[in-house]
This record gives sequence, C-alpha cells and structure tokens, in this order.
Amino acid sequence: MAALVWLVAGVLLLAAEVLSGDFVLLMIGVAALAAAGSAAAIDILWVDVAVFAVSSIVLLAAVRPALRRRMLAGDHVKTNVEALVGGKAVVLSTVDAHGGQVKLGGEIWSARAYDETQVIEVGRAVTVMDIAGATAVVWAEG
Repeated sequence: MAALVWLVAGVLLLAAEVLSGDFVLLMIGVAALAAAGSAAAIDILWVDVAVFAVSSIVLLAAVRPALRRRMLAGDHVKTNVEALVGGKAVVLSTVDAHGGQVKLGGEIWSARAYDETQVIEVGRAVTVMDIAGATAVVWAEG
C-alpha cells in the first residue's frame, strides 16, 4: 500500500513539473518514485522515508544544477523582430527619413532611412538596423 502512495505522489509531482518548469518538482517526483521502489522491495516506513530524503537531497543538490546549466547553455536564439535586425532587405519604393518600402524576409515592410539625410533608391540592398513598431529602419552603405 505504501508503494502505491509513493508511486501516485511521484507521478503527480512529475505531472506538476510541466506547469512549473523549474526542475524542483521533477527531482522530488523522482525521489518519490525511488521511495516507491524501496517500499515495494522493503516495506519498512523509515527506510522509505530515508530513501526519499537522501534521493531528494542528492537530486536537488547535484542533478538539478547540472540540468539547469545544460538547459540554459548555448547561444541566445533570436526570434521574431529581433531576428530581423542585421538582416538584408531590398528597397521596393524610395526610402528616406519619412518612409518607403522594403522587401524583408519575403514580406513587404514600411521602412525609413537610419540616416535622415540618406535617400535610398529602388532595387538597392540595405541592412536592417532596427525595427520600430512595424517599420524597418534601414541603412545603405556607400
């Protein structure tokens, strides 16, 4: 009976981890499953509690930090508007400080020149310096 209680607690904690995403409930859930295994093998309550306690401490102190480092490691992945900055576009209608249009990422965007004195002609390749709302702020070199 104790093994079933530990098993249900472990599964519920693992399911609750989906909502939190912090790996704490995952570690405690795995420790509860270890205690369920202990209860199934040796039905002595203090042994089950000891297995749960030791497993929890080891998992929280050693495994969780390593798992978090691994999950958070790597380069920041640019998405949405952030991914467009630095990209190339082609001018569709003359771009100046007041407006124009460019083709960026297969879509037509409103655009304005990064340098207010610059007038960029149709067909010219430009670099996206910023996205301001729904307007691409572009720069043509040279």
